[in-house]
Formats: sequence, structure tokens, C-alpha cells
Amino acid sequence: MSSQDPTHPSSLSAYWMPFTANRNFKAAPRMLVSAEGMHYRDDAGNTILDGTAGLWCVPLGHAHPKIVSAVQKSVATLDYAPSFQLGHPSAFELAERLKAYTGNRFGNVFYTGSGSEAVDTALKIALAYHRAKGNATRTRLIGRERGYHGVGFGGMSVGGIGGNRKTFSTALLPGVDHLPHTHNLEKNAFTKGEPEYGAHLADELERLVTLHDASNIAAVIVEPVAGSTGVLIPPKGYLKRLREICTKHGILLIFDEVITGFGRLGTPFASDYFDVEPDIFTTAKGLTNGVVPMGAVFVKPEIHDAFMNGPDGIELFHGYTYSGHPLACAAGLASLEVFQTEGVLENAQAVADYFQEAAHALRGLPHVIDVRTIGLIAGIELASIPGRVGARAYDAFVRAFNDGILIRVTGDIIALSPPLIINKQQIDELFGKLAAILKTLA
Repeated sequence: MSSQDPTHPSSLSAYWMPFTANRNFKAAPRMLVSAEGMHYRDDAGNTILDGTAGLWCVPLGHAHPKIVSAVQKSVATLDYAPSFQLGHPSAFELAERLKAYTGNRFGNVFYTGSGSEAVDTALKIALAYHRAKGNATRTRLIGRERGYHGVGFGGMSVGGIGGNRKTFSTALLPGVDHLPHTHNLEKNAFTKGEPEYGAHLADELERLVTLHDASNIAAVIVEPVAGSTGVLIPPKGYLKRLREICTKHGILLIFDEVITGFGRLGTPFASDYFDVEPDIFTTAKGLTNGVVPMGAVFVKPEIHDAFMNGPDGIELFHGYTYSGHPLACAAGLASLEVFQTEGVLENAQAVADYFQEAAHALRGLPHVIDVRTIGLIAGIELASIPGRVGARAYDAFVRAFNDGILIRVTGDIIALSPPLIINKQQIDELFGKLAAILKTLA
């Protein structure tokens, strides 16, 4: 048996890390070894206040005992079960409870292993739905500039983040257009909630309809709140206008709720917060509290029924080895129970104003050119160092970790999205330490 200390790996060389400057990290690693509640612990024994819910995916806090117990029980009972032509009880039970969590507005759930897989699944369902309805010419997909929809080829194609696309540009899907993003510093800087300016940008969809004809357009996909690109909040009326145009032209509207789903805005889903209902929406992250990878695609009954009214046999030639994995279903069921019995959304609603006020108190500090907030999300945009985009925020990230808080940065935007169980004292600590860091940045 190895005597290797599990908190200190023998070497860092073999692991090729995702979305990471590997050489920089391995020269000065930041190693997390345990987590509980609102905190991580690093390999030096320091506690780190989690200001990002991991990667937006731990809304209930770390190591919640009900979720830990459910997963432990599941792995000892049914460690794996195929989902092709076979099933297991918890997959069906979770789907029923998820359906109920939407207020029974969505009738069916298709499981995936991640948010990226959920997006590609949603796009395939949209294309196959139109084909099943006799509208096979509806193949064009429309995303949005600065959108993030995972790293599958479908998600990258409808996504609009240049850094994610440029290396693979010749291999992206054909027949994809992009709406303009809604970010406007001149008009909307330092806004709490939905900004006033920009709803008219939804009308760009009408221009694309005129260009391509509605009979060739399958779906529009947007994040209700764009997270990974740096917290872009939709202008008032923007999402409603997208819904109106899609309905008018028979185009499916897909919401990517991988980040906003499961309480991030203080409601079960962003569609509840904005009172705009898509035809399909994707989830992952908070679905299992990040404990076991899982994604899920929710569809309206009429979409599902279009497949079930076809010939006998397999209705959709799509799925994954880990669709509806027993451990993921156990984590999902336990997470839903916590959401529904422990007042998690109520706490998120109760502290949201305090959280947002603390974020906007950063206005006026060095280099801060915008603060934008909604629910328990904050984006703090910093002026970039000429010729070194991202360097200033990355410096803040490293200093923050060393000072005991975890923040997330994209370019020169700091994104905060703590677990929904955060309290006011922890909000004070998070923003107090961040303010001190911002005052000393070069």
C-alpha cells in the first residue's frame, strides 16, 4: 500500500488541466484538499471562503450531509446501471420530481453527463423535433455573441466567445448565426438588476428571419444571464421580446440554465425570475450540487410527444453511457430535498440586496469600471492593462486565494456567485477582502 500523502501528489506533470495556464499553475500550485459548508481548505491548512460556489455548481454548500449520505448509500447499492433499453428506479423518480419542480410546465427530462452535453442534446432535440413535425428545412441555429454553451462542437458553434472558437473555427457547425450581445458600458454601467437599455437588440432576430426565412431556422439559444463571459444581465424586456419573435415564427427558444438553474437568482429557474418560458432548457451544475457530474434537458410536452407519435422503435438516436447514472440521480434527489426543505431559496432572496449593495460599494475603487448584479451574482469589471488583457483580474484572483477567498475571473471581469447558504457576515468578509485587494492592484 502506498504511503503517499493524498494532500501532496508525488508529481504535477501528468495531469493536463482544463482552462488553465498549466505551466504557471504548476510553478506555484493552489491545491484544495477538503471542503465543508462555505469553505475550502488548502494543502497548507488555510480556509478559503468560497465566493464562486466552486464553478457556479455548489449552491447548497460543500459536503452537505444529506447528499453525502445519499451518494454513499447509492454506490453501495447500485454503482452503475445502463440506460439503453434498461432503467433503474431513481432515474424515473428524479425526472418526476424535476418535472414537479418546474411547476409541471415541462413534461420530460433527458439526462446527460454535463452542461456541455446538455446543450448539444438540446440542439439535437430541436433539429430532430422539426424533422419529426415535417419541417426538415429548419436546420439553422442562432446563438449570441459572448454566449457560452459549453465546449462540445455544437455548443462552441452557437457560443460566441472568441477564445473558445478560434482554434476550432474550421470545424464548427455550418448554418449558425449570432445575435449581438447586450453589454453596453456607456448606457448600463453600475446597474442593479436588469439594465434599462438594450431590449431593442432582440429585434436583430427579425433581421435574421428576413435574411434566412423562418422556414429554415430551428432554434435560438441564449443564457438568460450570461455567466462565463463575465456576468451579462439581459435588459428589461429583452427576453420577452425574444420569446415573442420565436413564437411568431415557429422557432424554438432554448434557455441555457446551466448557471442560472437551481436558485442562482433566488427562484428555481431563471425562467421563473424573468417570467419568460422557453420551449427547452438545459441544466447541470446545481442539479446535483456539483457532487456527481450530471446534466438534464427539460422539454415541453408537445416536443416530447412529437417523437412518441412516430413509428415504433427508438425515437431519438442519442444518449450517453452515463445518462441517468445512479449516483448522479441519488445526488439530484437529495439536492432537491434540501432545496425544498431547508429554506435555501428563501435565504438567497433574503441576502440578495445585502450582497448586491456590498458589490456596488466597490464602485470608485481603483480600476473598477463597472459593477453589475442580479440575484446572488456579481460582475466587477476592471480596466485592462494596455496590451495585457486579463492580467489585472488574474492578479486579483491569486491575491484573493492567498487572502482566503475564492473568486472567478474571465478576462478582466471578476465574477462572484457564492453558495446560496451564504450569510451577511460571510458577505462582509468576501467583499471586505476583495476591496482591500482592489486598492492595491497595479
